[in-house]
Amino acid sequence: MDDLHSINEAINQKAGRKLLPSILVSLLILALVFGSLKVSPVIFDLLIGAAMLLGINEIVRAYEGGGIHLPELPLYVAAAGLLGATWYGKISGLAVALAIAIPNVMVYLLLKSPVDFVKRSTAAVFAIFYIPFLAGFILLLAHDGNPIGKIFTLVVVVSCNDTFAYFSGVLFGKHPLAPHISPKKTWEGLIGAIVATTLGAALVFHFALHDHWWLGALIGILGVITATCGDLIESALKRDLRIKDMGTLLPGHGGVLDRVDSLLFTAPSVWFVFELIQHFKL
Repeated sequence: MDDLHSINEAINQKAGRKLLPSILVSLLILALVFGSLKVSPVIFDLLIGAAMLLGINEIVRAYEGGGIHLPELPLYVAAAGLLGATWYGKISGLAVALAIAIPNVMVYLLLKSPVDFVKRSTAAVFAIFYIPFLAGFILLLAHDGNPIGKIFTLVVVVSCNDTFAYFSGVLFGKHPLAPHISPKKTWEGLIGAIVATTLGAALVFHFALHDHWWLGALIGILGVITATCGDLIESALKRDLRIKDMGTLLPGHGGVLDRVDSLLFTAPSVWFVFELIQHFKL
């Protein structure tokens, strides 16, 4: 037991996270996601909406630590509008809602106060794009044929990337991937993520979706790129704002945004590949 405890502590120290609480929280999130999809798409959408509102709260709090003060109300309204428009209008609704939300939020901020308008409006636009707009693609995946299969594909891609990048980095990591942004990320971790995610997505397509394995491999490769970029972007955001985590809600993960950063950036690419499959009947 002492040896296992020592190994666990060594992994926690090198990775910067507590492993066991992180695993338990991940399993609970998966149960909520697929349980809600099984019961009703409405419940799933409400779950995504609640997570995005929590994410907005986290990013507003993080902005305040960096000297950027934003009102939460217009961001909440924008998020609800984007997700609602996606529910009823799909990709067209999401695009139009974004075009409406951004100028209205900017005008609201200007009328509220012209002080630091460029900094505040830029931060607000980033928050709208980063959270509800990208989350809209998760709803798009859940509102088409075989929603459980498509969300399962997204979850497998992101989970394989995060898990195997984590363990490959912990076990073999020696060469930093982006030392000025995220010192713990390594090229060895990225290679492990590419191998595992490509294989995992190919297996999902072949055995679960009964489709061409190479399409799954394509989604896996795209997923590693987008998930890694999403993780690096959030790391850069936290570094710029001088915070360790976006929140403290999820033990072993930090905040909601710390858990879904890779997911948000990967959802559009997964949705796009499924759209190509449908359009070209691959």
